Amino acid sequence: MSSSPRVHTTVFLEEAITALAVQPDGVYLDATFGRGGHSRAILSRLGANGRLLAFDRDLEAIEAGRAVRDSRLTLLHRPFSELREGALKAGFSGFDGILFDLGVSSPQLDDGGRGFSFRYDAPLDMRMDTTQGETAAEWLARAEIREITEVIRNYGEERFAFQIAKKVVAARAERPVTSTGEFAALVRATVRSREPGQDPATRSFQALRIHVNQELDQLALSLPQALLLLKPGGRLVVISFHSLEDRIVKQFLRAAAAPDDLPKNLPLRARELPQPTLRLVGRARKPTAAETTANPRARSAVMRVGEKIGEKPEAFACYA
Repeated sequence: MSSSPRVHTTVFLEEAITALAVQPDGVYLDATFGRGGHSRAILSRLGANGRLLAFDRDLEAIEAGRAVRDSRLTLLHRPFSELREGALKAGFSGFDGILFDLGVSSPQLDDGGRGFSFRYDAPLDMRMDTTQGETAAEWLARAEIREITEVIRNYGEERFAFQIAKKVVAARAERPVTSTGEFAALVRATVRSREPGQDPATRSFQALRIHVNQELDQLALSLPQALLLLKPGGRLVVISFHSLEDRIVKQFLRAAAAPDDLPKNLPLRARELPQPTLRLVGRARKPTAAETTANPRARSAVMRVGEKIGEKPEAFACYA
């Protein structure tokens, strides 16, 4: 089944581009091209010698990106966990700014055939990259109650995760759970309380999507690579939409902005003390009331920014 996807509204469009501090001759990386909102804005600020590399693992996003006919843009079909390898193979060795927008795009959610939404009865797929990996339905068909419980509880923060897992396993004993409608019905029949304005299946769908696409692992792998690829003075801008994502980003930025711990009372001069790799730029930013009114999907967004202040190659020897 396919619906008519609405136009994607880019969250923190101007704010993210301002945070990147785009220079006309700079080199930038958009780790999540999506439908190109941020990439187009970066290109509009680049001069003739500026360059932009963009990644996306969704083939539909790559196809949409072909409409951007600009020789300064290089678009790669790769997950952002492969930032360093992909950048080096494409001829990029360093960047003046790197941007991550971790949200699911409106076309992905609104295209019923992708299986991301409980609003459409469609195959339970949920893969960002439909060319590889296991679908949500295939995972549900083989996972044990304990595994399903852990995924729904940890990634969806769902109180009734165990009851949902038992319901799924009991249902699949009679026939496989292969559609979004079937899975949503099982969840709705299990969750005994409703949050105002939220479908009972929301948390479980989110959890399956995060698990199928290994979103948190991908993020944790990509951030050290991004910091390694940044030039001194380069900006790292990350927009997250889930508390678990934001926690990873916050902890990474804070760790990179703190000097290494040393034993107390070592006889070192100030210039000999280890220096942090990053400085935090401003506080975490959340959408204004006006933005969330215009684009309700922005309500959970958080933007964090860091600026690289020095090289620290020994910390990233595993990526050498």
